[in-house]
Amino acid sequence: MLLRFGDHEKQLCGGERDTTNNRMELMAVIEGLKSLNRTCRVRVHTDSQYVQKGISEWLANWKRRNWKTSAGQPVKNQDLWELLDQQASQHAVEWHWVKGHAGHPENEQADRLANEGVDKIKRGEA
Repeated sequence: MLLRFGDHEKQLCGGERDTTNNRMELMAVIEGLKSLNRTCRVRVHTDSQYVQKGISEWLANWKRRNWKTSAGQPVKNQDLWELLDQQASQHAVEWHWVKGHAGHPENEQADRLANEGVDKIKRGEA
């Protein structure tokens, strides 16, 4: 996770064992928002359509349907969607999707940080 405010930059990385890419994509945004110490205007750039569409298009319907998909199935990662919803509600957030691995400098840096988090897990440091 790469956070930037003016000239200040903060890099966060981490991970979990036995998880999924979607859970880690959600956790990155949750942890980034949690790291803010006051209400902010935030632009989130993500290469995860799951995160971007989930928060921008699907979340309201999931909540209205008591956390069921349009097919009537339980929403996967409900625990994290609820955390993300709670964190995002504390800020004015704009959600932007960027194509992954396409040369977007900040996205490439975020990808390096994600890999660093995986490496820390493998080394037993996280």
